[in-house]
Amino acid sequence: MPNKPYFVHESSYIDDNVEIGEGTKIWHFSHIQSGARIGRNCVLGQNVNISNSVTIGSYVKIQNNVSVYEGVTLEDYVFCGPSVVFTNIMVPRCKYPQVGSEFYQKTLVKEGSSLGANCTILCGITIGRHALIGAGAVVNHDVPDFALVVGSPARRIGWVSEAGETLAFDETGHAYSKRSKRRYKLENGIVKETR
Repeated sequence: MPNKPYFVHESSYIDDNVEIGEGTKIWHFSHIQSGARIGRNCVLGQNVNISNSVTIGSYVKIQNNVSVYEGVTLEDYVFCGPSVVFTNIMVPRCKYPQVGSEFYQKTLVKEGSSLGANCTILCGITIGRHALIGAGAVVNHDVPDFALVVGSPARRIGWVSEAGETLAFDETGHAYSKRSKRRYKLENGIVKETR
């Protein structure tokens, strides 16, 4: 698209009333539906569908074959691996259609979270900041900030830093990330940065 501050491959479709931030790249066979808002410097891989009224922050990377359905919000720096699955209705029935935003349960993926390949995110939950969801996990409950979760159903097996390193807490509940150069405190099942 000439004179646009972003790139859209010629095989992709962008509906009317869409906002796309500067530096964003949308690759082959993707579809951005009306009312969607995509931030700056995002990368959407092949065969990505962004549904009506979805909000995506800046610096988000969505790999191939991901559909982000209405009711889902991705904050800044979220990573979606190949074939991540989002849902937006808890009990879908073709005989009793549930059409319209009033039926969609909200799902929020907070800043810096990474969703591994082929994981499934059930609707109506929040994935905390910088959480790491393992490949193939089925997430059916809220995930706290910095949690590492795997399996079906997903369960927390540890904690990770903002940079994705596994955190090893000492006997006082403190940990340090060499990669991000940040300090963390684990207290009452909650991890917080202490800098």
